Amino acid sequence: MRYRKTITLSILVATAAMLSAFMPWQEPAPKYTNLKVLPKNISKDEMKKVMDGFKDALGVKCNFCHVPMKDDPKKMDFANDEKNHKLIAREMIKMTAKINKKYFNHKDKEGKVTNITCVSCHNGKDEPQTIKL
Repeated sequence: MRYRKTITLSILVATAAMLSAFMPWQEPAPKYTNLKVLPKNISKDEMKKVMDGFKDALGVKCNFCHVPMKDDPKKMDFANDEKNHKLIAREMIKMTAKINKKYFNHKDKEGKVTNITCVSCHNGKDEPQTIKL
């Protein structure tokens, strides 16, 4: 009788372990630190979209605003504020948000809200270029 209980319990534990291997695994939400302009609860996909937008708008790579980690220079220290470009980027984000709120808060004929973004002035260059008229 005792062996029967042990065998039954072993089978139940083994079955539970096998089934848990097939359960969908969700990656935990990233814990971003030092977010001062972007939402604190930004998703990984949204963060990638925003950062890719900056890279495309300015024609730069991550190291334009971010420094390498001290202990592993092959990885970026995204929370570090040593580079001035990162501080400027924060101010530019705030500036475009203010401009859009004040001047571009109406919808066009198609119902779309037109606004400015980094590419409006940068046009794929790391420094905005003045157009001489």
